[in-house]
Amino acid sequence: MSTFHYKRVLIKLSGEVLSGKKEFGIEYSVVASLAKQIKEIHKEKIEIGIVIGAGNIFRGVSTEEEGMDRVSGDYIGMMGTIMNSVALQNELEKIDCDTRVMSALSIRQLAEPYIRRRATRHLEKNRIVIFAGGTGNPYFTTDTAAALRAIEINADIIIKGTKVDGVYDSDPNINNNAIKHDSLTYKQVIDHELKVMDMTAITLCKENNLPISVIDINRKNNLLNFLISPSKIGTIIK
Repeated sequence: MSTFHYKRVLIKLSGEVLSGKKEFGIEYSVVASLAKQIKEIHKEKIEIGIVIGAGNIFRGVSTEEEGMDRVSGDYIGMMGTIMNSVALQNELEKIDCDTRVMSALSIRQLAEPYIRRRATRHLEKNRIVIFAGGTGNPYFTTDTAAALRAIEINADIIIKGTKVDGVYDSDPNINNNAIKHDSLTYKQVIDHELKVMDMTAITLCKENNLPISVIDINRKNNLLNFLISPSKIGTIIK
């Protein structure tokens, strides 16, 4: 009998994770390390979908404050997610993981168009699928894209990989007395305005009974450890 609690997962990675210690761009040693973690899960026949943000390259919301049109900024951000997705695909394929990038934006030289049934078929064939291009629409975050894709592929859980090991009542990087929550309900997240994902994504997950877990992606083997003992790693919201 399998020791793993989930058969199909959607991993949401922030773009900032890929930049490592840099302030901008992609640190390939970090991408290679992430690829190795993902391969460990892949070897266990767990089906994996991935959504990556683009905060290491571009942020549409912040550029709007500086005068750029929000729609233009969001599309540039979506293209940034494609860049990150191709970088991760490259590292995964170096270590013999069959990987497909599927994009909500048409960019056929680099990625397949996103089609739900085709994505599901790739997963059933034990291919890793990286969903790029956000939702394909401005005014929506990659958190929302992750929630949508997870629902569409019938994922068992969204695993949000960040630089902290769960959800706290305040920023643990600033407040040494911040309290970590081991488990939360969606009502608690909404009532206390806890920063887990944006409100659209939270609402989608709540309405579709899709749990989210927040873990520290930088800790060695944390992805695999979470799938073995989910109650001991990070925070689970359901």
